[in-house]
Amino acid sequence: MTESTAATTLKRTPFHEFHVALGGKIVPFAGYEMPVQYPTGITAEHQAVRQGCGVFDVSHMGEFVVRGERAVAFVDAVTSNDVGKLVIGQAHYSTILNDRGTIVDDCLVYRFEDRVMIVVNASNREKDLAHVSARAGEFGVTIEDISDAIGLLAVQGPASAEILQGLTSLDLGTIQYYHFAEGEVAGMRMIVSRTGYTGEDGFELYHDVQHSHALWNALMGTGRITPCGLGSRDSLRLEMGMALYGNDIDDTTTPLEANLAWLVKLQKGDFTGREALVRQKEQGVPRKLVGFTTTERSFPRHGYPVFYEGEASGIVCSGTMSPSLGIPIGTCYLPTAGAKEGTAFEIEIRGKRVPATVVKPPFYKKPAKG
Repeated sequence: MTESTAATTLKRTPFHEFHVALGGKIVPFAGYEMPVQYPTGITAEHQAVRQGCGVFDVSHMGEFVVRGERAVAFVDAVTSNDVGKLVIGQAHYSTILNDRGTIVDDCLVYRFEDRVMIVVNASNREKDLAHVSARAGEFGVTIEDISDAIGLLAVQGPASAEILQGLTSLDLGTIQYYHFAEGEVAGMRMIVSRTGYTGEDGFELYHDVQHSHALWNALMGTGRITPCGLGSRDSLRLEMGMALYGNDIDDTTTPLEANLAWLVKLQKGDFTGREALVRQKEQGVPRKLVGFTTTERSFPRHGYPVFYEGEASGIVCSGTMSPSLGIPIGTCYLPTAGAKEGTAFEIEIRGKRVPATVVKPPFYKKPAKG
């Protein structure tokens, strides 16, 4: 396939023309043309979110709506967290597993009065839909993929609530973390969710794509929101130790190995992958995802070889130079015996083995308020 042919197969979000007009560096990502950064650079965007407010176009994410009397029971059966414990207007983070107990995808689950919404990663959208649909008949539910009709912006940072409050009659102060409300922003109906992937306060705005341009203009019209790309989204989530599918987790890892045991509610009853996880728990988890730092300035990138006690132990999953801390940070899997804080191991960077130390995420902790 030629490069030009490949380019025509990439999708564009409803905000594409804004990214181009702002000078965004557009790259292929999960089947979409997405901005990795704008001219101000990744560090400036990162700091804007840590200190003020930034906006990310995350319209590439997938959304499935599940309807039917047994919608909650169905989503409970195809995800690892306890959907039955969600109240209407609440969301949670979860995993979709296969029968081996490994991760098909990580997701968000939203409970509405008359439906449940599952939000998945763009690169896994078709795979996820086929996977969960296989059990739909068993529960008599319908699943609608509404991804292409939904635009999604993440407004993130300590100033996000104050700025967004000026555009909505919803009382944002009443929306707790991982809760949501349906209402109007700048006169347009949408779902306002107090969620995000940055470790900062913020909201995700799910809306009909017909409102996307007007919503972007309303947000930018405040003059207080910095457009941010995939690069700062990655550095922000890594500072918080948040997993990225395809790097830190995939269908070769279980939630127990990935430090996501808190998403696994074995006591809720049967769900896909439960038996495999019970077995792994009984036999002992062989490896664990750890955070690390190094004293050398060369920072570790995804794919660099990792060595524990002189033996190969996989690769660096995620790695960067932390914009907030000014030190190299990353994640990798180590044998469970070596997954304790302070454990020393090595990473091969450009042919040289560099000492690294296990650090418990999050790497970045918010400064105490004065």
